Amino acid sequence: RVIQEFYLPFTVWINGLLWPMFALIAVIFFTSRMAFNSEIIAILNAGVSLRRLARPYLVGAGILALLHLVANHYVIPHSNKTRLDFYHSYIHKESDHGKTRDIHMFISPDTKIFVKDYFKRDSFARNFRLEHFEDNELRWLLKAEEARWKGAPNKWELNKYEIRTFDGMKESLVMNNRDKLDTTINLTPADFVRYDDTKEMIPTNRLQDFIAEEKLRGTGNTRVYEIELYRRTADPVTVIIVTLIGMAMASRKVRGGMGLHLAMGIVIGALFVFVARFSITFATNEALHPLLGVWLPNIVFGIVAAILFMKAQK
Repeated sequence: RVIQEFYLPFTVWINGLLWPMFALIAVIFFTSRMAFNSEIIAILNAGVSLRRLARPYLVGAGILALLHLVANHYVIPHSNKTRLDFYHSYIHKESDHGKTRDIHMFISPDTKIFVKDYFKRDSFARNFRLEHFEDNELRWLLKAEEARWKGAPNKWELNKYEIRTFDGMKESLVMNNRDKLDTTINLTPADFVRYDDTKEMIPTNRLQDFIAEEKLRGTGNTRVYEIELYRRTADPVTVIIVTLIGMAMASRKVRGGMGLHLAMGIVIGALFVFVARFSITFATNEALHPLLGVWLPNIVFGIVAAILFMKAQK
C-alpha cells in the first residue's frame, strides 16, 4: 500500500517538477556530442540554416510541453490527491491549518455564517450563527448554541436555536431550547480543513471553481491557488525555452566539450529555479501580481534564449 499510494504518485509528482531540467540536460547532452564530432559545423556548411536546424528541437519540445501541460492540469493533481491523502493520514497528521475559532464565511453572495468554535474530530460547532441579507440589509438571523454535521447532502442539526426575522422596524422572534432543528446549509466539514498543499490536489477545472468560491466566501488569501493555476501552464512553456537555450549554447564546439556544456546547463537551471522562487515569493506577498510572478522567469529566460540563439554559431 505504501508503494502504491505514496511512492508511485511521488514519482509522478517529482518527474513533473523536474521535466524542464530533464529537457535542458538531454538537449545539451546530444547537441554537445554532435558539436564535438563537428556534425553541427557540417550541417551548417551544407547550407542548412540555424533556424532550420532548430525546427526538430522545437517540434520535440512542443510535444513534451503538450504532454507536460496535460499532466500538470489533470494527471499530476489526481496522483497528488492519492499521495497527500496518505501523507496526511499516516505521516503528518497535524498538518491541517484550517481555522477552528472565530470563523466568518460567506456561503452564498447574501448569506454568511459565524462559528465561535469548531471541533473537527466530531464535526461539531458551538455558537453558530447564520445571517441572510437582502439589499445589504439583514433580513433574518439564525442562532444556535450547537450545530452538528449529519451527513450529505449538507445536513446539519441545530440545538437550542432562535430565529429572528426583520421587516423594517418590525422584528419577530422564534426560540426553541428543547427541540432540534434539522436543516440544509451550504457548508460541509471539508470547508474547515486546509492543508498547505491543498492546491496541489485539485485538478484545474475544479481549482478555478475553488478560487472563485474562496473569493466569494472571503475565507483567506487565494493568491497561492492562483499561483498554482498559472504555474501549471507556465512550466510547459519553460520546456520550450530551455530547449532553445540548450540548443543554442551546446551547438558551438568548445575546448571543454560536453562537460563544460553540461556544467553551464546546470548553472542555468539553478539560476532559473532561483529567479522562479524569488518571483513566486514576491507574488505570494502581494508585491507582484500572481500572473506576472509566475511568468516572470519565462519572460527573463525567454529573452536570454533569444539572445543566445541570435549569437549562436551560424
